[in-house]
Amino acid sequence: MFNLYNPAEISSRATAAFIGMAIGDALGATVEFMTASEIAAKYGTFKEIIGGGWLRLKPGQVTDDTEMALCIARAIVENQGWSVEKIAHNFAAWLKSRPVDCGDTCRKGIRAYMLNGTLESPPNEWDAGNGAAMRIVPVALFSLPDGELLKKYALEQAHITHNNPLSDAACICLGELLHLAICGASRTRLRRQADGLVARFPTFHFEPYRGLATGYVVDTLQTVFHWFFKGKNFEECVVGTVNQGADADTTGAICGMLAGAYYGMEGIPQRWLKKVDRNVISEINMLAGRLIAASPAGSMM
Repeated sequence: MFNLYNPAEISSRATAAFIGMAIGDALGATVEFMTASEIAAKYGTFKEIIGGGWLRLKPGQVTDDTEMALCIARAIVENQGWSVEKIAHNFAAWLKSRPVDCGDTCRKGIRAYMLNGTLESPPNEWDAGNGAAMRIVPVALFSLPDGELLKKYALEQAHITHNNPLSDAACICLGELLHLAICGASRTRLRRQADGLVARFPTFHFEPYRGLATGYVVDTLQTVFHWFFKGKNFEECVVGTVNQGADADTTGAICGMLAGAYYGMEGIPQRWLKKVDRNVISEINMLAGRLIAASPAGSMM
C-alpha cells in the first residue's frame, strides 16, 4: 500500500504538501469573503498571488491556516516528539503575538488553555468549523505512514480548539488522504478514501456540488473534494477552489496541501512559489524534512 522505497519522492511530496498549503492560503486570502460572482466580476478568473483582500495582506503573506500549522510543526521538532502541551503553548504564544487573523473557535480554545491550562475543549455541536482541519499537514507528516498514530495526533491537536464529530472526521480523512498521496497513491485510490468519508458521514457528499465554500467544515471539504478531483494539475485544483470565494484562504490551503502531496514539488507553479514569503518557505522546507525524518516512515527509509 505504501511506497517507502523512494525516500526522495516521499520527502518531495511531503514538502510539497506543506508548501502547497501555504500557497493556497496566500492565494485565497485575497478573495476571502467575496462571492464567486464578485470574484468573476472583479478578476475574471483569479489566479495570482497579489495580497490585499479584507486583511490588507502583503503579496505572499500567509494567514492563520499556515501559521497554526507552523505552530504544530515547531512544537514537534522543538520537543523532539509529540506533545499536546507544547502545541497549545505555541498556539498561545502565536495568539499573544496579535496575528493578522484568528477564527473564533480557535481563539476560544486557545484562551481556555491560556486561562485554565485546558488541553481539550468540551464537545460542542457548533464547533464544526474548519480550523482544526486546516492545520493537519504536520500531523500527517509526523505520523506517516501509521494510520493509528495519525488518528491519535489528529484528534489531540483538533480538540485543543474543536471537539466535534464532523471536524474530527474531516481531520482524520484529510490526514489519510495526505498519507496516501505522499506515498504515491492514484487519484482513484484517493477518491475511494473520500467516498469512504461520505459513506460514514453522508452530509459530506459533494456530488452534485452545491457551491458553498464557508468555514463550516462540510462546505469546506465539499469544495476541496469537488475541485481536487476535477482539476488536472495543481493550479487548476487550487484556482477552482479559491474562485468559489467565501472562506477561500482555508479552502485554498486544504486543496493546496492535497494537490501538493499528489502532484509534488514539480507540479507547483514557480510564479506562485516565488511570491510566497521567503521566510515561510524556508522554514517549511526545514520543518517538513525534520518531520518526515522523525516519522515512522523516516525510520523505514
